[in-house]
Amino acid sequence: MLAIQIMTLVGSVAMLMYGMKIMSEGLQKMAGSKLSNVLGTMTTNRFTGVLTGAFITAAVQSSTATTVMTVSFVSAGILSLAQAISVIMGANIGTTFTAWIMVLGGGSFDLRLVVYTTIILAVALIHYKRNTDLGEFLMGLSLMLLGLTTLKINATEMHLDQLAPVRNFFVATSSWGYGSYFLYLLVGGILTFAVQSSAAIMAITMTLCSTHVLPIDMGISLVLGENIGTTITSNIVALSASVQARRAAMAHLVFNLFGVVWVLCVFRLFVGTVCKLWGVDFTPGVPSDVSPDKLNAVLATFHTSFNVINTLILIGFVPLLERLVTMIIPSKPEEKLTDSQLHFISGGLMSTSELSILQAWKEVHVFAVRTQRMLGMVHNMLSEEDAQRFDDIFQRVEKYEGICDRMEYEIAQYLNQVADGRLSDQSKHEVHKMLRIVSELESVGDANYNIARFIRHKRENNITYTDKLNKNLEMMLYLVSGAETKMVEALERVNITTDEFLEMTNMEKEINNFRDELKSQNMQYITDKEYDYTTGVNYMDIILELEKMADYIINVEEALYEHKHDK
Repeated sequence: MLAIQIMTLVGSVAMLMYGMKIMSEGLQKMAGSKLSNVLGTMTTNRFTGVLTGAFITAAVQSSTATTVMTVSFVSAGILSLAQAISVIMGANIGTTFTAWIMVLGGGSFDLRLVVYTTIILAVALIHYKRNTDLGEFLMGLSLMLLGLTTLKINATEMHLDQLAPVRNFFVATSSWGYGSYFLYLLVGGILTFAVQSSAAIMAITMTLCSTHVLPIDMGISLVLGENIGTTITSNIVALSASVQARRAAMAHLVFNLFGVVWVLCVFRLFVGTVCKLWGVDFTPGVPSDVSPDKLNAVLATFHTSFNVINTLILIGFVPLLERLVTMIIPSKPEEKLTDSQLHFISGGLMSTSELSILQAWKEVHVFAVRTQRMLGMVHNMLSEEDAQRFDDIFQRVEKYEGICDRMEYEIAQYLNQVADGRLSDQSKHEVHKMLRIVSELESVGDANYNIARFIRHKRENNITYTDKLNKNLEMMLYLVSGAETKMVEALERVNITTDEFLEMTNMEKEINNFRDELKSQNMQYITDKEYDYTTGVNYMDIILELEKMADYIINVEEALYEHKHDK
């Protein structure tokens, strides 16, 4: 009998964790592009950063997802360290929303009838494909509430407070004063890091306190440990990122450590005040003999008030916190971000697939910017007279071509991993379009390298262009560069309007017509002996490769246009 109860206890926690994951993914799928727009408000100021971090974390039910995403943005230079710190502060507030869901879902009334009814509705929505995203959200919410209800009922039936070994263990470990607080704080941190879910540990904490086994102050110590445990993941992710990203992750740890230190200084006063708000008598180290609902509300209230007060204290000292983490993690010349590193997805998949797609779009934009730099290098090669500098530029183009090959492979590999997750139809469409876009961008990189090779061949064979050829080549470069600039801007926004797409198609026609005109002129100039055949071939090789590049660029625009308008 006890074995069945233990398995039920473990299974209900697993159901809770899985339900939260499904609910989070359903919310993100319903949010879609709105979530992306919210992310864009992060860079305004520290106060909007706090609000943004809190909102996103409450929406996706994962402070880890918000923090890891923020670390990635800092690594890419999209967010400053100070802005990232404010977002992380907000994430700490947002994660307290989970505890209130548990309070409402784990109340004294039996939710199973409501839960089963909601499951039927969710299955119908998913099966008949009326609104699968809403169906997944309702299914996740139902499983989470069912897990909470089962956990509460099973813990009550086990009569943990009457089991001598359990009672004796908690009595023994709760009688050491502040030593007990430090012990439970450590246990909470380790457990949270181990299961990667502060929500699961919070549910267990509420269960132990509501069954009058664990004293409320020890339960609150576990909650404080959970706050520390959630910071470990972001610090591990940041190990492979830039020094600024490591500082952002360290700021998360310092922020929570500071909060734990000051609250321990007034711990019993703070806990006693929160208990009074709910009419709970507080005696240190002794379980409170009141209703489970009140004990759960005390835990949730402490969790929220602690993080809100900690944020209010430190929001005015963000510059000081920034300097502190800079001292802890100093800059080193060899740690500069290299061209060959991915900016956004080097830390691996986000905790949820929908947020991973946002990261991937940012990386695709970085890819496009690198191809744009390559074209600038190619342009410089045409006018460079110094042999050493010419060779240096060519080697950089060659290096960038290798980087483009690796970026295509790594982004495609990342997207394939994202596709293995639970994605909405829109997100699946996005993954397909991004795979097409990165393939086209890799072709743009190849075209740049081919042009650089033709220019090197021109130099090695002492081929000289006439003024007309140089002028025509500059014009073609100008047209293709303009098209590429439009492409980069569109990828940065992950959006292209109909007017912009029509402008791009007109630019492509202009480039094609110009190519045809130059081909015709080239044959005439060779016939008229204005230059020799070798010069004409080399010149047209560059022109044709530039026209191919324009085709690849318009293909990117076309994929982006279809992604945004053919839904």
